[in-house]
Amino acid sequence: MAETKKAEGLVYKNHPLRRIDNLIYYGSMADKYIIMFQILETKKEKDMDVASRVSVQLQLTDPDLKSRDRVVKKTEKDSLYAAMDVGAIWLERALAGK
Repeated sequence: MAETKKAEGLVYKNHPLRRIDNLIYYGSMADKYIIMFQILETKKEKDMDVASRVSVQLQLTDPDLKSRDRVVKKTEKDSLYAAMDVGAIWLERALAGK
């Protein structure tokens, strides 16, 4: 029987997603770049909190750099969907070397 590899956690477009409180990390620390999403504001939609302001940062994973020197690009979006869209594009382009 063929064994199937079970993915640990959430995966979006072949990159892992990890959430810690209001921070979401997209990508692998083994790669050169990751995306960090920070949820800055939320609003109530019925009984659920929905992100209404999200910061997106393309960061280098080099542990020798200071945290402010790791940031390559940053922007703010008005929804998590828009932030994920931009983040996925930035990460793919950065990892492809474009």
